[in-house]
Amino acid sequence: MKSPKLILLLAVVTLTAVSCGSKKETPKEEAPKMLVLYYSQTGNTKAVAEEISGKLGADIEEIVAVNPYDGDFQATIERCKQEHEQGNIPDIQPIKSNIADYDIIFIGYPIWFGTYVPPVQKFLLSNDLSGKKIVPFCTFGSGGLESSAKDLASAEPNAEILPGYGVRAARMEAMPKEVDNFLKANGFLEGEFIQLEEFPAQHEVSEEEAAIFDAAVDGYQMLNAKAKTVAVRSLPDGTEYLFTAVNLPREDKPDMPTDEIQVYVTVEKDKAPVFTKVIR
Repeated sequence: MKSPKLILLLAVVTLTAVSCGSKKETPKEEAPKMLVLYYSQTGNTKAVAEEISGKLGADIEEIVAVNPYDGDFQATIERCKQEHEQGNIPDIQPIKSNIADYDIIFIGYPIWFGTYVPPVQKFLLSNDLSGKKIVPFCTFGSGGLESSAKDLASAEPNAEILPGYGVRAARMEAMPKEVDNFLKANGFLEGEFIQLEEFPAQHEVSEEEAAIFDAAVDGYQMLNAKAKTVAVRSLPDGTEYLFTAVNLPREDKPDMPTDEIQVYVTVEKDKAPVFTKVIR
């Protein structure tokens, strides 16, 4: 007959063995694999792509047209317009990256005619991005991030289109700081970021606010508008205005419809007003 002490010792040993045998390590969650894919015409979109890739340590690849758009701005626009009218989408060189390997794909492009460029359209037609998370980024003269994101959602209905980043070609010096804040605010990078307050309700523009709007859009020939109402919020280094304006006909397009547009204007301390984007 076993002694009570021996029985107790055997029980402890048995429980310890069961406990050790049933212990499971929690598997570590793998970081999503990211690809920065872009088309660039003047080098601006390439600069944004390299900034994103460098900060994230993500793979990067350029979309290259088989027949490059090698003319000046007007020649490029004319060719793009002709291709659109004829229903032609230019071929691109094969993508070297294996798209299936990536969870998140940053897709960058300049805005032409309110949306992403034809080489990006060709990429989307040639690749199935179902189940992927897509982050659009773009460069533009006045705007196009929102409209191009809608077109991305239509082209890739089974992908998740995440919030994107856009910057005017005239404001590329602000891009590195804005990209850093964008990546942190959307959870791609760790660190502190600026969380802006919501815009309050709009009110009728004052003479001073109208002057700020006029100064911001002055000299940009593609934008002829008159401010109607505005909402104002504070920035860490200045003030941001969200104007609702009437888009008036231009001299080169007298039949342009007089629709409403939204124009974002920033006034930093001791600097002139600049508009950051237009939503049509």
